[in-house]
Amino acid sequence: MQTVEQSATVWMVNDVPVRMVFAGKRWRVTDMPTRLRDSIWSVPLEAPHPLYGWRFQGTDDAGESYVFDVYKGEHGWHVHHTYA
Repeated sequence: MQTVEQSATVWMVNDVPVRMVFAGKRWRVTDMPTRLRDSIWSVPLEAPHPLYGWRFQGTDDAGESYVFDVYKGEHGWHVHHTYA
């Protein structure tokens, strides 16, 4: 597990993530994303409302896959953790 806390761009279809740009790579969501609630986050709140996010497996163009925890903060999407 790695904590990264870096910005990402996440594309949604019907309010569910389908792809992401992170760390200079394009990632396709290759599993069923799991909705995460504010109780799992170890980051301070950026806004007066609870954080929400997603956990999903992302696969890049080379076939490398990771599991990502992403959350939407006041200034956009962020990757909070990655799992190999």
